[in-house]
Amino acid sequence: METRWSVRLSQMTTTNETTTKPVVPKDSKDATKKTKKTKNEVEELSEEDQKLKEELELLVDILGESNEKLYPDALERLKNAIRTSTSSMTAVPKPLKFLRPHYDRIMSIYDKWPKGANKVNLAAILSVLGMAVDGANDTLKYRLLAGRDDDFGQWGHEYMRHLALEIGEEFHSRIDENKNTKDLLDLSLEIVPFFLKHNAEADACDLLLEVENIDKIVEYVDENTFARVGRYLVSCAPLLSPPDDEVCLSTAYNIYLQNNKLPDALALAIRLDDERMVRAVFDATDDQLVRKQLGLLVGRQRQWFSSEDSEIQEVVSNTKLNEYFSYLAKELNLEEPKHPQDIYKSYLENSLLGAASTPDPMKQNLASVFVNGFVNCAYGKDEIIETDPENKSRIYHTKNAGMTCSVASLGLLHMWDVVEGLGVLDNYLYSPEECIKAGALLGVGVVSAGVHDETDPALALLGEYLENQSNPLRTSAIIGLGLAYAGSPRAELSDLLLPLVVDSDLSMEISSLAALSLGLIFVGTANGDITTSIMQALLERSSAELSDKWARFMVLGLGLLYVGKADEIEEIIETIKVIEHPIALMLEVLVTICSYCGSGNVLQIQKLLRECSTRPYEDEDEDDEDEDEEVDIAPHEAGIAPGAPAIGSDESESGAEDANDTEMQDASEANESVNTEIETETSSGDKHFNKAEDRQEAANVKAFCVLGVALIAMGEEIGSEMVMRHFGHLMHYGDAPIRRAVPLAMGLVSASNPEMKVYETLSRYSHDADLEVASNAVFAMGLVGSGTNNARIAQLLRQLAVYYSRDPDSLFMVRIAQGLLHLGKGTLTLNPLNNERLNLSRVALGGLLTVAVALLTPKSFILSQSPQMLYFMTLAIQPRMLVTVDENLEPIKVNVRVGQAVDVVGQVGNRKTITGWVTHTTPVLLAIGERAELEDDEYLPLTSTLEGIVILKKNPDFEAN
Repeated sequence: METRWSVRLSQMTTTNETTTKPVVPKDSKDATKKTKKTKNEVEELSEEDQKLKEELELLVDILGESNEKLYPDALERLKNAIRTSTSSMTAVPKPLKFLRPHYDRIMSIYDKWPKGANKVNLAAILSVLGMAVDGANDTLKYRLLAGRDDDFGQWGHEYMRHLALEIGEEFHSRIDENKNTKDLLDLSLEIVPFFLKHNAEADACDLLLEVENIDKIVEYVDENTFARVGRYLVSCAPLLSPPDDEVCLSTAYNIYLQNNKLPDALALAIRLDDERMVRAVFDATDDQLVRKQLGLLVGRQRQWFSSEDSEIQEVVSNTKLNEYFSYLAKELNLEEPKHPQDIYKSYLENSLLGAASTPDPMKQNLASVFVNGFVNCAYGKDEIIETDPENKSRIYHTKNAGMTCSVASLGLLHMWDVVEGLGVLDNYLYSPEECIKAGALLGVGVVSAGVHDETDPALALLGEYLENQSNPLRTSAIIGLGLAYAGSPRAELSDLLLPLVVDSDLSMEISSLAALSLGLIFVGTANGDITTSIMQALLERSSAELSDKWARFMVLGLGLLYVGKADEIEEIIETIKVIEHPIALMLEVLVTICSYCGSGNVLQIQKLLRECSTRPYEDEDEDDEDEDEEVDIAPHEAGIAPGAPAIGSDESESGAEDANDTEMQDASEANESVNTEIETETSSGDKHFNKAEDRQEAANVKAFCVLGVALIAMGEEIGSEMVMRHFGHLMHYGDAPIRRAVPLAMGLVSASNPEMKVYETLSRYSHDADLEVASNAVFAMGLVGSGTNNARIAQLLRQLAVYYSRDPDSLFMVRIAQGLLHLGKGTLTLNPLNNERLNLSRVALGGLLTVAVALLTPKSFILSQSPQMLYFMTLAIQPRMLVTVDENLEPIKVNVRVGQAVDVVGQVGNRKTITGWVTHTTPVLLAIGERAELEDDEYLPLTSTLEGIVILKKNPDFEAN
């Protein structure tokens, strides 16, 4: 028997060496006829394939024999045949194809063999054959049986990917069954180096993500792979659920820190909101120049950071921001101030539809003041506001709150220039008129927003007015402190403002604004003392005070404390339930949405959308059938065709009465019990509130849910596109409070990002029958186009100015939108995202959210007695510039390419990261979605993201052509 198999093997070897390829017939028609087969005919093989098939079948026959001496040679021949065919797989390799019918036979042979080297080798072969057979993870099963002593990477890349896929499936199966997964993890850690070595970084990350050990990849990356792995992990984070997303970002942070990419590590530390990580990045280098670049990145984020190094503290505090912005304005030839009429272009309005009358000149003068401040923001000079209080300037063309806003606009003109700005405003601090003096106090906060001076001039000027008995002076001082020190959790500010929050003898306006300022100053800190004080104030206030229009800002102040703190809100949510007033609903929603802002959490978005479709209280005059309904779902969401009978109607009930009588009775009983519980909870609360007021409060809460959808989806591209579709449904089917919030939510998602589909939709909403909806849509158009000078939006706003020429409130909002559109003459932005949309500024978000909350009822604040609430937007204003500086932080000019950013994550090769670029000389302006790159290697940037202020270092290896 041994001789017969040996002879056949030797003959097979000789035949393979002398085999030639079969001759293909030249006659194409005959060849076509020969290749046509019916379904019942057996596939015809070439002579070479037939020889290979016979050889493989012979090897299987040998393995089935009892002579163990022939096994090693046969196994080696099988391994060689399979290995050479699986190195590059575009289809099922022929050896696997020919061995597939014998798979069960080989498995039975394996079961009969005793333990030993031959059985291990056969298990390895079965593992590879398992790729071509539909089995229960046979590739992984036999890989584990074969052990990991051999180099199983020899089977090719496709085999390793297939093995990784089965590891993921088996891992989750074992987790569900509480089984040990150590062998799977060990096998994964042997596959990862293969993937990294063969430019498959994405596969390596996916595998470790599946086995929930992504942090292990830090040990395997090197200088050639860390950049691609880091980018992939950062891009994966928005697609993962907590806490996996944070683990992913932490792993990328460790990779960048380990490979000395400190600016990238700092960006992730800021996103993770971990102060220890931020300090670890600064401590990881002794290079003073790199530390300054890190300080510039922290300053752009407006995140408080204290350093013992005075030079680092200076750049973190943004003290030179106005200097760099002035350099930008000079280089772009934008120093000449603009008049509001240059923005309105009223001559075009008059020529289009005839001259329009201007009602309420006081309100239009106030609008011009805001427009003048927005357009000439940070330029230091304008054409309509005079700095001499003795002259009758535009300030005196308004009255009351208008005068306050007019003086405060001087803070906008001198924004970030604290010395010059305070010198101008100081003249108004001695005015005998309270409104002008209040405007100066407010202007002190505006001019100091985002800039922290070690002498604390804002605190010295504003602190003394916190106890003033004049309401305008006190409220302006409170708002000014909130603007000046937003994001800087200073203990002395807490000591000053907390007494104003808990003092129940003060008006709700003062206490609420104090709580709001504390929320902005301590944003995202989850400060326990402030939380306790605000909760105490809410519990001690009467029902009438909690129903005051200003109470929402006290609630917002508490919510801002928990920005990004989703893991720390459980206790506060339970405490909120103690409040026996409908404001508890608003408080719970605001705390939740603030804690998840920018996370893209799909479950929270679904929850908020569900809240928007519920109606806990029905009108008293509705039918009994309608009262039994707990949820009112839009027809398109319930799968009901337009025009179909409504659920609960007579027509619907008559068709289903016989079939569903029992089910409807059970549902009715269940709904009755739910309604009884709701009424019981309401009656056990405040006796002064009736069902109608509770219903109105619940309807108002839905507006906050709409804003929450925007806040959570903000910064995540796919989520932002999806919520835009939902906003259309909410606008069509929602109640009045929801419809007023939808335009604001759209503006928050697309701030300074004028996409045509967004502003065209808002343009349609701007003609809504509800003037408050229309006003918010107009404001949202300005927010979407803020700082872009978008010509299409400018044209739409000019048309709206004519359309609303006889409505003073709507015309006022059109003017505000026009001012925002030309913010800083096109050099500033309101978008809270920076660092290529990786980091969300909590301070900027707090400012935008405050204005949005005020605009939920625009006639209660912005359009009536409190237009100064618009100044909270100053917290989000920042230059959209790229300024390059040398080692002495002096501006220098270099050539850069500016183009549309291209996502190269996971792509092979060294791809270009921008497309359609144009070469400019710095300083340049960057729009949303644009990216800049240096033209040559003469200078080396100290950060990979060219935004804001970038320090350049001379390249010692550069050779000029």
